[in-house]
Amino acid sequence: MVNTKIYKVENVVASISLKVQIPLNKLKKLPNTKYNPEQFPGLVFRFPDMHVTFLVFGSGKLVCTGGRSKEDIKTAMARLLKELKKVGVTVKSEWKIDIQNIVASGNLNRTLDLNKIAYNIDETEYNPEQFPGLVYKLVNSKITFLLFGTGKIVCTGAKNVEEIDEAIKVLINAIKKAAN
Repeated sequence: MVNTKIYKVENVVASISLKVQIPLNKLKKLPNTKYNPEQFPGLVFRFPDMHVTFLVFGSGKLVCTGGRSKEDIKTAMARLLKELKKVGVTVKSEWKIDIQNIVASGNLNRTLDLNKIAYNIDETEYNPEQFPGLVYKLVNSKITFLLFGTGKIVCTGAKNVEEIDEAIKVLINAIKKAAN
């Protein structure tokens, strides 16, 4: 098992379908909302104290960002449902949270020779004149890492923390092979 202190989850992106139409013109009257249908078809609903934002669409589909766990999203959803009730929208309990992406950051606690890694691992992109990080895409996976010479990493594309744990194992093995 990977030491979970190597990384921390920074953001969880999830989609939710409430299976009910939402009157965005009514919802826009609530605090912490922004709705400009000429620019974007969804309403932005923020819970600043939680750092969670929902994109709410009239179809009843939602996109949630800013949570650091599924529990954060569940808590924010409970609050959003209360807000929807205020404008006369009642939602049945048939909705579910579908995690689309988890972004995590971490530190391998060692410096990385990005030139050597880029040369020895095929699935990398590295152009330090454009961006100081190396992009490493795991084969047969949607997970991508950004690696920095300081040993800091960013992981994106996972749908659960177990995928991140496994991906970090693959990453560490690849870095060890590249060093030889």
